[in-house]
Amino acid sequence: MSLQQEIIQRLGVKPVIDVDAEIRKRVDFLKDYVVKANASGLLIAISGGIDSAVATGLCKLATDELSKETGKEYMTLGVFQPYGEQSDIADSYAVAEAFQLTHKVETNIQEAVDEIALETEYALKSLGIHKHVSRGGKGNIKARTRMVTQYALAFELGLIVVGTDHASEAITGFFTKYGDGAVDVTPLSTLNKRQVRQLAAKLGVPDSVLNKAPTAGLWEGQTDENELGITYEDNSSFLEGKAIDPAAREKLERQYQRTEHKRSPIPGI
Repeated sequence: MSLQQEIIQRLGVKPVIDVDAEIRKRVDFLKDYVVKANASGLLIAISGGIDSAVATGLCKLATDELSKETGKEYMTLGVFQPYGEQSDIADSYAVAEAFQLTHKVETNIQEAVDEIALETEYALKSLGIHKHVSRGGKGNIKARTRMVTQYALAFELGLIVVGTDHASEAITGFFTKYGDGAVDVTPLSTLNKRQVRQLAAKLGVPDSVLNKAPTAGLWEGQTDENELGITYEDNSSFLEGKAIDPAAREKLERQYQRTEHKRSPIPGI
């Protein structure tokens, strides 16, 4: 078995999907989890990107169906988490509007992130290291601060935290380990980016979100493809078992191997 085949098998990506069947399966998965957890609903952070938009659509379908079937109100809480001024926050609100979210809140993480960064710099200084927190380090703080806030809200409201992780992120390790990757459920996990887009079109994700460049929102101008040097087109084709440019394949497989620690559970002995 080739490394490509091993990766596909491990991540569970299908070469072709039935969009309606995939939506149904993922909505049922969310409903089942909420009921078994005796939760009040689902929490999804809406970044303004396509992944969180699709997850929002699935969550809203799940909680609407549960409310109708049981007579008890289940909520989908949409959380907007800008750092200061977010240039594309209108896209986050457009997603909430498209899926008619009744429950939504905005939690600006700037002050919390800046305080953590400052305390980190003080700690470094006490070690004789005089430096500012790096750009990547501050991006990491942003991701983790967002998760702290999500879990604080989820705890108070009895909600399940929904992640947007999918196979095209898993293969590259492009997520913050046990930061934005540590959630309760990941309803997109066996889809690649192309398939996420297929679900987005069917669910009715706004065009402004469908057509934007994917970004983790860690700093101004950051995009996933520029950061990794790998296009989502090649990434998705690879995960569907197709042949791609040998240089792109080598880069993707090397990225997969060097980020194994991110996909593995916390080791013990």
